[in-house]
Amino acid sequence: MDNKKENQTVQSSQILTLDDDFSLIRSFTAGNEDAFRTLLKRHKEKVRNLVYITMGKPDDVDDITQEVFITVFRKLSSFRYESQFSTWLYRVTVNKCRDHIRGHKIRNFFSSLSPENDIAVSETHNEGLFEVQEIVRQSIAKLPEKYRIPLILRDIEGFDYRQIAETLETEVGTIKSRIFRAREALKQILEPRKQDLL
Repeated sequence: MDNKKENQTVQSSQILTLDDDFSLIRSFTAGNEDAFRTLLKRHKEKVRNLVYITMGKPDDVDDITQEVFITVFRKLSSFRYESQFSTWLYRVTVNKCRDHIRGHKIRNFFSSLSPENDIAVSETHNEGLFEVQEIVRQSIAKLPEKYRIPLILRDIEGFDYRQIAETLETEVGTIKSRIFRAREALKQILEPRKQDLL
C-alpha cells in the first residue's frame, strides 16, 4: 500500500513538471478533467497578460481569457503534438483577441489605468516605473496589429522567432521583418517622450 501511494506521488510530481504539458493533455483526453485544471492554472496568467497587452482594456481580460480556455477545452482532443502547447494556446488567444477587435470595431486598444487595476504590473513597483511601462504600452498600441502582436510575443513574452511564426502561422522571415519594423516604428513613436523614459 505504501509503495502504491509512493508511486502515485511520483506520478503526480512528474505531471506537474514544467515540460510535461503533453502528459497533461493526454491525461485530459483520456477523461481526467483535473489535468485540464492543472493546464489552466499553469498558463492562465500568461494568457491574461497577453490579452491585456493586446487589448488594453481590463474589462475585456476575463471574458476573453474565459473564451480562450473554453475553446481549448473543446478543441484539446484535436491537438496534434506538433508544436509546444503554449504555442498552440497563444495562437488561440491571438485569434480570440482578433475576433473581439473585429466584432466590436475597437479602434483604441489601450487606455490609461490606475496601478491597482494593472494586472501586468506588480503592486510593489514604484509609480515612476508604472508610468514608463504605461508610456511604452500606449506607444505599442499605436502600431498596426501585424507589427504589434509579433513584437509583444518576442520582446514581452520572450518567444523565439520560430514559435512566433508557428503561433501566427507565418514564415520566420516575415516575423523577423515585422519585428524589425515594429521596433523602428516604436523608436519613432517614443522619441518625443524620451525624457519621460529616463
